[in-house]
Amino acid sequence: MDPSDAELVRRARNGEKEAFEGIVRRHGPAMYRFGLRMLRDEHAVRDCVQDAFVSAWQAIEGFRGESAVKTWLFSILANKIRRHLRTQGRTVATELEESELRSPAQHEPERRALAGTMMAELEQALAELPLAQRACWILYEVEGLSYRRIADIEGMTVDAVRGAIYRARQGLERRLDAWR
Repeated sequence: MDPSDAELVRRARNGEKEAFEGIVRRHGPAMYRFGLRMLRDEHAVRDCVQDAFVSAWQAIEGFRGESAVKTWLFSILANKIRRHLRTQGRTVATELEESELRSPAQHEPERRALAGTMMAELEQALAELPLAQRACWILYEVEGLSYRRIADIEGMTVDAVRGAIYRARQGLERRLDAWR
C-alpha cells in the first residue's frame, strides 16, 4: 500500500530523500502536464517543474499541511511559471506535438475527444487566453481540482476562480465554435 502524502511529507521532513522522491513521482506528471499547457515549451516546463520541486524540498519543513500537498506543489509551480513568463516577455512556443500532451490512462476520453486538428485548435485557443484564465481552466478541467484548491494555488478567491473559468469557457467556445 502506498503511503499517504502526509506520511511522505513527515518522512521527508526527517530527511528521508526517498519519501520526497515518492512525492515527486506521485505529483510530477500532473505538474508537468499543467506546465506544458501553460508554457508550451518543453525545456522551460522541465526547468520550472524542477525548480518547483527544489523549492518544495527546501521548504518542506515549513509546510504546515493546511492545504493538500498537491495544492502546495501546484502553487509553487504556478509562481515559477509566472516568474518565467515575466522574465521571458511572455514568449511561448507555438507548436506542440500531440504526444507531449498525452495524459495518463484515466484521461483517455479527453485525449480521444481532443485528437488531431481540434487539439491543435484548443491549444492555440488556450494560449490566447489571459494567464489566470488559462491556469484556472487547466487546473479545473484537466487536473480536476476544486475551485477552493485552485483559489489556493492561484492566490485568488473562489468567486474569482469561478469567474476566470467562466470567462475562459466563453473565450474557448467562441474560438472553437466551428467544432460544435
